Amino acid sequence: MTNHPPDFRDAIPILRIFSVEKAVSFYVDFLGFKIDWEHRFGDNFPLYAQVSRSGLRLHLSEHYGDACPGATVFIWMRGIAAYHAELTAKNSPYCRPGLEDAPWDAKVMQVTDPFGNRLRFSEPNREDDPRA
Repeated sequence: MTNHPPDFRDAIPILRIFSVEKAVSFYVDFLGFKIDWEHRFGDNFPLYAQVSRSGLRLHLSEHYGDACPGATVFIWMRGIAAYHAELTAKNSPYCRPGLEDAPWDAKVMQVTDPFGNRLRFSEPNREDDPRA
């Protein structure tokens, strides 16, 4: 084994869920993510799964102790107006996100899943802004 300095690749948030059906309805049907894989240790065991869209990956877990509900995930992105229009067009009775100007010189759209977890999508106002 070589002694390399730390080289971090990416972080994948783990979000606690309590219902597979509600999670699929929100993350797949509403937000447009796809299920990459699912894992259970056996029949009737809690789900651990990965969902993704356009390079963003999230892990969803029914396992007690993996995460606490009520987390906020901050997501830099491009194309927030188009994504907002896509979600708004779905006319969901449960989630109708707004698109707002944020004090950090960006647009922001926040959605809350059925378990209290928040996804805060943000796009810098300037095209040359390196944050996204």
